[in-house]
Amino acid sequence: MTRRPFVIGLTGSIGMGKTTTARLFAEEGAAVWDADAAVARLYAPGGRAVPAIARLHPPAVHDGAVDREALRKWIARDDSALERLEKIVHPLVAEDRARFLESADRDIAVLDIPLLFETGGDAAMDMVVVVSAPPEVQRERVLARPGMTPERFELILSRQMPDREKRARADAVIVTDSLENARRQVHDLVQRIRREAKDA
Repeated sequence: MTRRPFVIGLTGSIGMGKTTTARLFAEEGAAVWDADAAVARLYAPGGRAVPAIARLHPPAVHDGAVDREALRKWIARDDSALERLEKIVHPLVAEDRARFLESADRDIAVLDIPLLFETGGDAAMDMVVVVSAPPEVQRERVLARPGMTPERFELILSRQMPDREKRARADAVIVTDSLENARRQVHDLVQRIRREAKDA
């Protein structure tokens, strides 16, 4: 029987460098699952969420795929839309994650989940790692994204748990003020996990 991987829940607010940090874990030999990528697969042509979303809100599906902009507009004007959408998407994402963990053949598996604390997913992790950066760095990164506005940035922040609260609840924090610093922190953390596993 193969030993199950040590499961890290990786999270952090928008613009904190979570995608880069996930890549650094992959460079250290960890298997990485990305919640956003799982949703993208579900929304793509032939994706498992497409038929149910087409029934729920037909204008949100074009050419056999889910149109995220149409979904955003619907959510903005219908208070019940997000909850109804999540009832479809969350179970499918959970299935995708479970399949990943079953097939992960590495000693460490990293689950990159933006809303880990907000959805209560932290309870199922062996360790929670929060990615953080100074507020001015976060703002600069986010506002440099195509189509991002200060108003949209503030709206996204209002839906996420504050960074200071995430850091307080984390088992470890990776500060992404520079790539080299983040790489060193990830390397040190992975080495510590592997040392402790060997001693267990």
